[in-house]
Amino acid sequence: MALRAALRNSCGLSGLLSRRSSCSTHGSVSPLLVAQQRNNSTSPKIDVEFDQSTGVAVMRMQSPPVNSLSLDFLTEFCIGVEKLEMDKGCRGLIITSNQPKVFSAGLDIMEMYGKSPERCGEFWRAVQEMWLKLYSSNMVTIAAINGSSPAGGCLMSMTCDYRIMADNPRYSIGLNETQLGIVAPFWFKDTMVNTVGHRTTEMALELGLLYNPSEALKIGLVDQLVPEDQVLTTAAQAMTKWLAIPDHARQITKSMMRKPTVDKLTSNRDADIQNFVSFITKDSIQKSLRMYLEMLKKRRA
Repeated sequence: MALRAALRNSCGLSGLLSRRSSCSTHGSVSPLLVAQQRNNSTSPKIDVEFDQSTGVAVMRMQSPPVNSLSLDFLTEFCIGVEKLEMDKGCRGLIITSNQPKVFSAGLDIMEMYGKSPERCGEFWRAVQEMWLKLYSSNMVTIAAINGSSPAGGCLMSMTCDYRIMADNPRYSIGLNETQLGIVAPFWFKDTMVNTVGHRTTEMALELGLLYNPSEALKIGLVDQLVPEDQVLTTAAQAMTKWLAIPDHARQITKSMMRKPTVDKLTSNRDADIQNFVSFITKDSIQKSLRMYLEMLKKRRA
C-alpha cells in the first residue's frame, strides 16, 4: 500500500487501484496482471501489478528460494514484460523481489548441468530474450534491488535505466561467472562496460568480483543506496523524474545509446547460442558445475 500511495501522490494522479484478474488495456483502470505460467506450473514465479492511474507496473519475482533464472522463470518473465510493453498505458516498470535477502541469484545452474544440447540451447535463447526485452524496452525500467544480485541477477539489474539497492553490507552484486569456471558472454561484458567502463569491467569479470552496496555505488554499478524498507518507495519516487520527460524524446535517446549493443546480439544470436552450448557441455565445464553443486550440498548439510 505504501508503494501504491507513493506512486499516486508523487505522480499527481488519482484513480482506483487496479484489481487482480487478466491483463487488459481497456477501461479507466488496468487490472493486475499475473503472467501466464509455462507448462501450467503450480504457482506463478512472478507477480505483476499494473496501476493505470500512475502508468507504472511493479514486477515482483517470487520463485523460491532465490529467484533463480530457470527456463520456466524466464519464459514467464518475458511474457509479463511483453504484455506490459504492448499496453500503451504502461510507461514504467519497477522490478523487485518477494524473496527475503535476494533479488535474483542468477542463472539456474540446474539448467546447465546434465542437460542435452537442445535443452541448453533453448535455455540460452530465453536468457537472450530476457536481456533483449529489458535492455531495449520503451518503458522506464527501475531495478529495486532488495537483496543480493550476483551473475544473471546483476545482468538483469544492469538492463534497467536506474538501479536502487538496499544499503545492507551483507548483500552483494556483480558478474562472478569466472568463479564457477564460466565465461561471461560478450553481451554481458558489453552491458557492464556501458554501465561502469572498460577497466572496471575488465577487473570485475576476470576476478569474478562481487561488490557490497557501497562499493557498487562507488563504481556506478548502482545509482542509489537507501535503507532496505525504503527501496520500493524510493523507486516509485525516482520513477516520477523519468516519467516527467516526454516519452518520445526519452525513448529515442535510450535507443540511440543502446541500439549498437542490442544490434550486436541480435545479429549474432544463433552463433552465441552455439558458442554457449559448445562451452557449457564440455566435460571440464560440467565437472566444474558438478563440484560447485556438491559444495552447495555440503553447505546446506
